[in-house]
Amino acid sequence: MTATLVLGGARSGKTGHALELARASGLKKFMIVTAPAVDESMATRIARHRAERANESWTVFEEQTDVARLARRIARPDRVVVIDCLTLWLSNLFFQDTDLAREADRLAAALAGAEGPIVAISNEIGLGVSPPTQIGNDFRDAQGLLNQRIARACDTVVLVAAGLPLKLK
Repeated sequence: MTATLVLGGARSGKTGHALELARASGLKKFMIVTAPAVDESMATRIARHRAERANESWTVFEEQTDVARLARRIARPDRVVVIDCLTLWLSNLFFQDTDLAREADRLAAALAGAEGPIVAISNEIGLGVSPPTQIGNDFRDAQGLLNQRIARACDTVVLVAAGLPLKLK
């Protein structure tokens, strides 16, 4: 089936665009959220996201690390699955003793072989100023490599800037 990657910067409109794609599909809406509520700010953000979708019929799964397995399990032709977001998923794995390239390849294979449409959201963080720390540079590089792997696996890639979607692939 079809896999779509929606890229963009912070507050670019990428999540809104991904959700609109899901709504427009007319399929049952499923979501995989990857954000852990590690502090009050993140807990507030998660609560806001839940409230925004409260009047819609979303089936939501929380999965912080094994997104590939879950995506394979829940993707079906009568469902659209939104993964929000790959950047937080990567950050969940970044400080673990994990082979990030292998995990990215697992996720790419899951997207390419999914039995139903999947829309994955990811941040494009490599367009700004270089981070001042080595760990920041390492994460930026890992995010860029992840985005490249996922983009190759997807049928469609959209970059959202200032709320405007630009189809790249």
